[in-house]
Amino acid sequence: MAKRHIVYRRTEPPGGAGVTLAARFEAIRTEFDVSETFPPDVIAEATRAADGPDLPATDATDIPFVTIDPPTATDLDQAMHIERHGDGYRVRYAIADVPAFVRPEGAIDAESRRRGQTIYCPDKRVQLHPSEISEGAASLLPGEVRPAFVWDMVLAADGEGIDVSVARAMVRSVRRYDYVEVQNLVDDGSAEDVLLLLKEVGERRIALERERGGASLPMPEQEVEEDGKGGFSVSFRPLLASEDWNAQISLLTGMGAADLMLRGRVGILRTMPDPDPRDVKRFRRQASGAGIPWPQGLAYGEFLRTLDRTNPRHLALIHEATSLFRGAGYTPFNGAAPKQPHHSAVANPYAHVTAPLRRLVDRFGLVVCEALSAGVAVPQWVLEALPAIPEIMTTSDRTAGGVERACTDAVEAAELRSHVGSTLEGVVVDQNDKGVVVQLIDFAVVAKASGQAAEGRTVQVRVDAAEIETGRLELSVVA
Repeated sequence: MAKRHIVYRRTEPPGGAGVTLAARFEAIRTEFDVSETFPPDVIAEATRAADGPDLPATDATDIPFVTIDPPTATDLDQAMHIERHGDGYRVRYAIADVPAFVRPEGAIDAESRRRGQTIYCPDKRVQLHPSEISEGAASLLPGEVRPAFVWDMVLAADGEGIDVSVARAMVRSVRRYDYVEVQNLVDDGSAEDVLLLLKEVGERRIALERERGGASLPMPEQEVEEDGKGGFSVSFRPLLASEDWNAQISLLTGMGAADLMLRGRVGILRTMPDPDPRDVKRFRRQASGAGIPWPQGLAYGEFLRTLDRTNPRHLALIHEATSLFRGAGYTPFNGAAPKQPHHSAVANPYAHVTAPLRRLVDRFGLVVCEALSAGVAVPQWVLEALPAIPEIMTTSDRTAGGVERACTDAVEAAELRSHVGSTLEGVVVDQNDKGVVVQLIDFAVVAKASGQAAEGRTVQVRVDAAEIETGRLELSVVA
């Protein structure tokens, strides 16, 4: 929820520093033992599974599903269809049927448990599953008939969920959109009904989230442009409204999944405790230091919605808000509901079930929910696996976070390498006895600096070192 994704764009074939940055990304993957290649037995099993998956008998190919993803994505987990239902809505959300291709205790199963999740780097992604499955036979590509877990959710006029069920079926996406395309079509009034209803339902779900006291921290993408002459520019791209609407459908599904699990007394929830009051007080001080009003009585989640992601001071504060989103984990249970079932940022029980091509836990959550919805026993292989999943996901989250931080360091060093010895303007967003953290105003860089200054103060920062090969970036406050 607080992750920063990096998009690396080459405007010309790389040369000079571009080669250095690409080499650094490869070295980071080696350091963290993140391998792009799959063992031969995994590839062989994936090839067989792609040719002969365990297909459901139900045919739902008459539903005109659409997908909405980044333009370069090929591992398409979700497809949606929304229609009016009385004075409310009916949302059907098809999720890639990864269990149809992965044999319990088989080679793919073992390898996916070793990996845990897809790892994203600026130049490429390291997939959870082989391409034969994730980009081919299981991906909900337009025009292709695919097995899926189809969530069927009925909503009231205000967007509140009334009923939820899930069952396996064959589906076909009729069109693929990207977020910019959806936003433009909705804004100019030429969008088809499903997109207009996505906006309508998304906005109603956002209003309900605010009423619940939910808090979201949509981190902007960090976009890296290489000019072909050894130079780089890095910028933050604020998220579009269409991305928020789409995220609300995923959240709706995850909340429905948690409800099924809690009523069935078996499953695995994504949980997160309330933020530590000390962290909230510290964040309030940081907002005050940055000169950003935070009225008394306004919850932190509501305050986050007031921040302007195009404003460097506000963007710096968004980065500091990650301290409020700590402690997230996975909580398996069987026979009794967990003592703490809530996810504080969602402000509701919640489960991960919408990204099985990219996240291991979702595969098991989907099978649990499908069984509970059908009123049959959850398969034994799932029950046996649930206790081990939290450690697998924690380990893979740690790896993903380490790779992300190292790649970010390298990208920021590339951005500032031509400014070594120069003085740049920044805003102090944090401080301790070892120095400060600054958000540079004219660069998409948030980094540590030596020296002291009050939080929220605008300072001059000297770039002392920027080394792409190691990701080393040394800054110091000079005034």
